[in-house]
Amino acid sequence: MDSLASRIMLLWGWRRLACAFLAGAASALAMPPFSFPLVLFITLPVLVWLIDGAIDSGSKRRPRKLRPAFLVGWWFGFGYCLAGLYWVGNAFLVEADQFGWMMPIAVLVLTGGMALYYALAAGFARLIWPEGPARILSLAGMFGLMEWLRGHLFSGFPWNTLGYALTADLRMMQVASLLNVYALTVIAVFIFASPAALGPGRPRWLFPSLSVLLLAGVFGFGTWRLQNASDETVPGLGMRIVQANIKQTEKWVPENRQRIFEEYLRLTDQARTPPSPSAPPITHVIWTEAAPPFFLTREPMALAAIANALPGDTRLLTGSNRVDDSNPKEGPVVFNSLYVISGDGSVETVYDKVKLVPFGEFVPFEPLLDQLGITRIVPVPGSFRQGRKPMAIAAGAAPLVRPLICYEIIYPANVIGDGQRPGWFVHVTNEAWFGNSPGPRQHFHKARVRAIEEGIPVIRSANTGVSAVIDGYGRVLEQIPLNEAGVIDSALPAALVAPPAARFGNRAVLVLIVFSLLTAALGLYYENRRRSV
Repeated sequence: MDSLASRIMLLWGWRRLACAFLAGAASALAMPPFSFPLVLFITLPVLVWLIDGAIDSGSKRRPRKLRPAFLVGWWFGFGYCLAGLYWVGNAFLVEADQFGWMMPIAVLVLTGGMALYYALAAGFARLIWPEGPARILSLAGMFGLMEWLRGHLFSGFPWNTLGYALTADLRMMQVASLLNVYALTVIAVFIFASPAALGPGRPRWLFPSLSVLLLAGVFGFGTWRLQNASDETVPGLGMRIVQANIKQTEKWVPENRQRIFEEYLRLTDQARTPPSPSAPPITHVIWTEAAPPFFLTREPMALAAIANALPGDTRLLTGSNRVDDSNPKEGPVVFNSLYVISGDGSVETVYDKVKLVPFGEFVPFEPLLDQLGITRIVPVPGSFRQGRKPMAIAAGAAPLVRPLICYEIIYPANVIGDGQRPGWFVHVTNEAWFGNSPGPRQHFHKARVRAIEEGIPVIRSANTGVSAVIDGYGRVLEQIPLNEAGVIDSALPAALVAPPAARFGNRAVLVLIVFSLLTAALGLYYENRRRSV
């Protein structure tokens, strides 16, 4: 182990950066669809050893001395984000003649920007970098801090946060009921980087031993929690989830409008009859994000057709773009919304999406980038406008429901908002942009983890999949596979009592970060004292 560590520490120039890039890219195997977290037992120790050797001894200025660690962190992060997020480029190939040229730029800008957080994590960790095992805590604390910032700054994008490595299977996922994914990042880095502490002497075995105990605890807790899981459902409620599997290349073609809408109606009309004598009647039908390929409330005939397909006591929850042109000076403003429509075709409630997708629904620095020809890829008139705030809404006789549109579900500790705790999440999304890639599978995994963190079931309708019923333990009770059309009829799982991750939110993250960094700082302090004696 010491020989391997020495070889990696002594890498120089492009070899050092290439090693960091390859270690980061291999780390993406810990994320879905591979879900192989054991790879981090190799890649994170490599990162530690690279940072060990990342010293600019020729400079006396502290910032310049940290530059090699920043570079190592950036290349590690770039490899990790590029391997885990390359599929984002598929969205630009839907209309390749118009947006294809933007694909490499968008992917490189996104992944390069995300890599800055890993550069800062490695660079600032090097500020409090003891020579002994405590340096693992410095890296864990800084990674936790930077992943939290990645989820909050500039609208946030906490995709593939390293904490997801501890949620690889259903048993491991249960730990998310205790700590949210940001907090799990600190734990994950500590566990998987611990082999870098190995060496002669008892203290060097302490961290690897603790890591083994932590992993055993994660599995043991998950096994116990699932053995004692409840199967309770909300009486009298039946969910029908529609997955129409409409290709994105067909979605907005004008001559396809009627056919697509009629496909949703055909699947919905089956809601008149319960699937079996013992099943509850269908009380709620769920369509996906922007299901009708037109502005729904501007089409009275469409609302009448929906009313004809719904029994009087059934609600339709559907995504739809909503236009507001009440202000002539401002022009038309478009919202990505979810409607609750009653059995008579009237709109009861509307929720407007709060977290918009960069380059999909809005363009950062739009006046500047518009001059360069960089525009939104979602074809609607006007500009998308952000909704006011996250909120739970009423939907007939069901408990309050919190709508989550597209990637709004990826934000730990930020899916409920300041209002009343909902009884369920309805998650509508359109994964057709990303084809048969890791993207839809990663998104589905995040929905399961949110359900566990909050103890709240997720009813998920995805245009091309995966549509599913997920209970508060993250168990998938029903699902339709990716790229298939179909319908799910299911009862609504009951919400659980709010678990610790829901009650304490980001406070646990702060405690873990402060503890890790203070412990590392104390280790550095005592090392410096021993040298000075």
